[in-house]
Amino acid sequence: MSERAAHLATVELFSGLKPAALELIAGVTTEETHPTGTCLFRQGDTGDKLYLIVEGRVRISRDIAGMGEEALAVLGPGDVFGEMALLEEAPRSADAHVHERCRLVVLTKDAFDDLLFLHKDLAYEVLWNFVKLLGARLRATNDKLTFLGVTSKF
Repeated sequence: MSERAAHLATVELFSGLKPAALELIAGVTTEETHPTGTCLFRQGDTGDKLYLIVEGRVRISRDIAGMGEEALAVLGPGDVFGEMALLEEAPRSADAHVHERCRLVVLTKDAFDDLLFLHKDLAYEVLWNFVKLLGARLRATNDKLTFLGVTSKF
């Protein structure tokens, strides 16, 4: 298995895919390196790429009026971000800045769409993984909202 396919295998979105499927996806990815401080995208930009961190760190943040930057997460090797751009054509919901020089595997929406169009079985498997991932995120959000609702009563 290629290095890129091995990295993709660690991503929840692609978990359980056979090596041949991972190689197909890896074949349409590119690699980017960025120095510290680089802005990968800003809130409101059109989302068109998924990023997988191979080395380094990326800070996901939002600018809060009157307060400045609020870091939402600092992601490291093995973390993925921007995956919703593969499903929807919505603006980015936050900024992404290189926190520590990084090496990224990048999958563009266009390449992903073309790949899934040509390989219907792969499309089914990947989209089913998306459904499971989004379901898990929805449950986690519900748990957080329940916790916030209960703790705010005290």
